Amino acid sequence: MNALYPFLAVRDTDAAIAFYAEAFGATVRERVEGPGVVVAVLEIDGMPFGVATEAPNLGTPSPETAGATTVRVSLHVDDPDAAAARAIAAGGKEMFPVADQPYGLRQGRVVDPFGHHWLIADGV
Repeated sequence: MNALYPFLAVRDTDAAIAFYAEAFGATVRERVEGPGVVVAVLEIDGMPFGVATEAPNLGTPSPETAGATTVRVSLHVDDPDAAAARAIAAGGKEMFPVADQPYGLRQGRVVDPFGHHWLIADGV
């Protein structure tokens, strides 16, 4: 089996895991801990992604440390309005509300408490 999924760098991996569980229904598929580091693979409806303790010394600071992010995570769901509302209720901040976009998607953007930008849309 081949797969490709991102690992999101965060300062507080346990808080991120809890947020993604509450906001998106994520479950932990795998978790590894070491001195000062936690790496976990999560799933949202069978779609994997990872979270890991930031490592600025290795070039992977969290958006909180970097003051910016260089990626957007695009999450496609049946009901983007409800998914965005759950993410906001869990502590995310609405960047722009879910609305019909000129490119054919119903999409909005939520920034999670760790600085990662989530595009929440219908379709693929």
